[in-house]
Amino acid sequence: MSRKYFGTDGVRGEVGQFPITPEFVMKLGYAAGRVLVDHDKAHRPTVLIGKDTRISGYMLEAALQAGFSAAGVNVLLTGPLPTPGIAYLTRALRLEAGVMISASHNPFQDNGIKFFAEGGKKLDDAVELEIEAMLEQPMATNPSEQLGRVRRIEGAVERYIEFCKSSFPNDRDLKGLKLVVDCAHGATYHVAPKVFHELGAEVVTIGGEPDGYNINEKVGATYPKTLQVAVLEHHADYGIALDGDGDRLIMVDREGTVYDGDQLIYVIAKARAARGELKGGVVGTVMTNLAMELALNKQGVAFGRAKVGDRYVLEMLHGKGWQVGGEASGHILCLDCHSTGDGIISSLQVLASLTDLGMSLADACSDWQPYPQTLINVRHNGCDWKSASAASLAAAEQALQGRGRVVLRPSGTEPVVRVMVEADDKALADQWAQSIAAAIQSVA
Repeated sequence: MSRKYFGTDGVRGEVGQFPITPEFVMKLGYAAGRVLVDHDKAHRPTVLIGKDTRISGYMLEAALQAGFSAAGVNVLLTGPLPTPGIAYLTRALRLEAGVMISASHNPFQDNGIKFFAEGGKKLDDAVELEIEAMLEQPMATNPSEQLGRVRRIEGAVERYIEFCKSSFPNDRDLKGLKLVVDCAHGATYHVAPKVFHELGAEVVTIGGEPDGYNINEKVGATYPKTLQVAVLEHHADYGIALDGDGDRLIMVDREGTVYDGDQLIYVIAKARAARGELKGGVVGTVMTNLAMELALNKQGVAFGRAKVGDRYVLEMLHGKGWQVGGEASGHILCLDCHSTGDGIISSLQVLASLTDLGMSLADACSDWQPYPQTLINVRHNGCDWKSASAASLAAAEQALQGRGRVVLRPSGTEPVVRVMVEADDKALADQWAQSIAAAIQSVA
């Protein structure tokens, strides 16, 4: 059964437009609360709610806590805290669920609701469907004696800081390193600089002054230019860019070179393999660069491809019993450190890996260069694009055998087919991407 409200990472949209309205979000909290109560009628559930720095977070926090309370669920509020911090505290406090109010890397006009299950894990599809079914039912507030209580908790930020620091090897520190840390004016503004400073680094903070409206605005993991300039200006060793809710990571070296999620995952996997501590292999997505897969294979490291979306990477990691994976966007999973993607922890894993390898970031990534990728979005009117592109697709796959690959992926939100061709030669990638796109356009 398809989901009506939940996407790959919760419910998201423009604030004030359905479903990100106070009315719907209150009903969402109520529906989720009712599902929690139904799963364990013997105990009153408790839910943790955090948020990033968007101005709309105040409104949506109030709506969510009202919905949960009406369903008879107790609520703990953390205030601004990174998404992985909510996942951690949900597990550490032995709570039934955690909720993060954030639209991640999106502009401040957007917001969303992400859920974590007991243990700090993403909700199962089955539970999301239960919540959606409950949303179709009338909302009936519990009697006053059965309402949930709401309170703010102290020390959430400090506990999460210590958790992040604990993921770094105990016998090492960051003394001697100068880091520029870009917090994207988001939820890590009061966390990330302290983590790196307390581990011994000299820290220059940018994107650390949120005002409710500037989250992700020309800063953060989706806009590394600002970090590049700052690293060069301050003669820093590395730059660390996080996104609005702290679950993505992009890095910059002292030369101003940007390293995406694929390259950072490769460094982590390479170091673990060298230590003999890489469990199984690495999981990427259908969009992960082929050159990375080939470089890992040369080192005897297995590689699996999941659908786009960190939830699918996580599912495959669990299915294979592996620990390391992620996406070029900077969602990086190290499941021996955390149950979810965490930009701060991932950066610490990269820095530790570079020490293990005795290499700079540039040297550690020198084994491979990303293959050129050509991406063409083709709009269609519901036509049979699969049949239309079959001949061109077969010809491309034959021509690219051993040299590249093709990915055709329909958008989940608009009538668009994404045609991606990757090859060791840019002209070859362009040629076949245009050929396949033209075949689809001929019937669109």
